Amino acid sequence: MRGVGRPEGDERGGRCAYQGAPGAFSHEACTDLRPWDEAVAYDTFEGALAALKSGEADCALIPVENTSIGRVEPAATLVAAADLSVVSEVWRPIRLALMAPPGASLRSVRTAESHPIALRQCPQSLAALGIEPVESFDTAGAARAVAESEDLSRAAVAPARAAEVYGLSILRNDIQDSEDNRTRFVLLSVNPG
Repeated sequence: MRGVGRPEGDERGGRCAYQGAPGAFSHEACTDLRPWDEAVAYDTFEGALAALKSGEADCALIPVENTSIGRVEPAATLVAAADLSVVSEVWRPIRLALMAPPGASLRSVRTAESHPIALRQCPQSLAALGIEPVESFDTAGAARAVAESEDLSRAAVAPARAAEVYGLSILRNDIQDSEDNRTRFVLLSVNPG
C-alpha cells in the first residue's frame, strides 16, 4: 500500500486522528497501519478532520465505503468536501462481535448498541436473535457504555478487541450478515504524500 510507511529518516511518532473510542475499527486500522503514530480518538468524523486541518493531528484515517452498505455517510461526504490529500487507502475485513457484561447470555440480552453503520451490517443476525438494535456514536463507545452499565439485557456490536478493552464477554462472533464484509479507509493528510 502506497504512503503508509514511516518516512525515511523520520524517527518521531505523529498523531493519527480517527472517529470513535479506543477499540473501534478505525482505532484498529490506525494502530495497524501507523504503529509509530499515536492513535487519537474523536467523537465525530468532523472532529477528526478538524484536528488534522488545525495541525493537532498529522493524519486522519476515515472509513468511506463498506461492501455491505455502500458509502459510509456522513464520512464519505465530509472527505469529498475537505481540502485534504488522500495519501493512501486500504480495504479491511470487518468482523462484528456481539458482546455483553459477564454473566449475560443470548437469552438475557434484549438490545444491542452500536454505530448506525455497524448496525446496518447485521440486521438479519440481530433479528434472528430477537435483539433490538440501538444506535450509538461508535462501536467501541457502545461497548464501553454497555460495560459501565453492567446491565445483562444490554449488548454491544463491536470489534472483538473492544470486548478485551472493556471487559465484556463475547456472546457470538461474526454476526455481520455478509461473509465478505469489508470497509475502505482513506488516510488523509494536509499535504500531498
